[in-house]
Amino acid sequence: MTEKLKVAVLFGGRSGEHAVSRMSARAVFAALDVDKYDVIEIGITHEGIWLAGERVLDAFVAEKTSRLTPVTLLPDPNRRGLYLIKNTPHGEQFEHFTDVDVYFPILHGTFGEDGTLQGLFEMANVAYVGAGVLGSSVGMDKAVFKAVMRANNIPVVDEVLSLRSDLHKNMDAILDQVETSLAYPVFVKPANMGSSVGVSKCYNRADLLEGLLHAAQFDRRILIERGINAREIEISVLGNDHPQASIPGEIRPEADFYSYDAKYHDDRSQAFIPADIPAETAEMMRSTAVRAYQAIDCAGMARVDFLLDKDSGEFYLNEVNTLPGFTQISMYPKLWEACGMSYADICNRLIELAVERRSERDQTQWRYEGER
Repeated sequence: MTEKLKVAVLFGGRSGEHAVSRMSARAVFAALDVDKYDVIEIGITHEGIWLAGERVLDAFVAEKTSRLTPVTLLPDPNRRGLYLIKNTPHGEQFEHFTDVDVYFPILHGTFGEDGTLQGLFEMANVAYVGAGVLGSSVGMDKAVFKAVMRANNIPVVDEVLSLRSDLHKNMDAILDQVETSLAYPVFVKPANMGSSVGVSKCYNRADLLEGLLHAAQFDRRILIERGINAREIEISVLGNDHPQASIPGEIRPEADFYSYDAKYHDDRSQAFIPADIPAETAEMMRSTAVRAYQAIDCAGMARVDFLLDKDSGEFYLNEVNTLPGFTQISMYPKLWEACGMSYADICNRLIELAVERRSERDQTQWRYEGER
């Protein structure tokens, strides 16, 4: 028999999407074939402590983690796998815990989806699911992402970028700048956050003030975007160097926009798969999704979100989520399921892509000794 791959699934984390991550991880644990994989649960607390043991996810949900053991991944590529952190009379010591073949991060938002964790993976020279440092960081930062899209002639909505430090110094100047540049309504967002955390739709100056202060709780960079009368179209992308795009789907939130509550607590939002849009528009969106994915050097998976203007019929690329919501009812797997790929098949393919990416990376020569 072929030896089972050891897959470490990481969930939780330090971001505002900690709870969403736990929901995604439960679906992944249910889908991974225990005859094919030796699954290792790694929960990361709000404080950034990595914990392992038995039934880690259940312990996190119950908020009873005292029985779990702290572990860590060292950046030294010569020290493979995860290490226990043990308290001894001589201080903390590391003890090898387990080898790991593939790391499967289900960490939405900062410190998981933004390139920071991927940097650790790269330093340790391990195989991991999803985009690398560049794709993760550019996909996460909405302002930088828009600049890259414009450089690739991909349409995005007009915006104003502000810093939290500037809000405290001269809020009126920021409000004036937004009102001069954009018409109401506008959307205010943390530049680095997902799942609509910290997002507000603002109809006037008072709303804008409140929205800026709210978004500033979650990031030092705040994006203010022109609001359009839009349909929300989403496409799933899967692959490394030669990715494929799913059919488009549409989200119709019951609320004013697709907020955090609408995504995870309000079951009145509706998903339509496939989206009822012209075939030509669908193909243009699928092609654009792949172009955007490749432009930021994404890998593994991403959900690409579009805004389709109800009035003009034009579409704008809204964002690329490099670690999208991954529950059984999330749009990313549902779009692929509509294309004939099951949730378990998606997980298997993502692990294969992680191994392929690591193999590709191993072909790179890191030492240069000059001409001989």
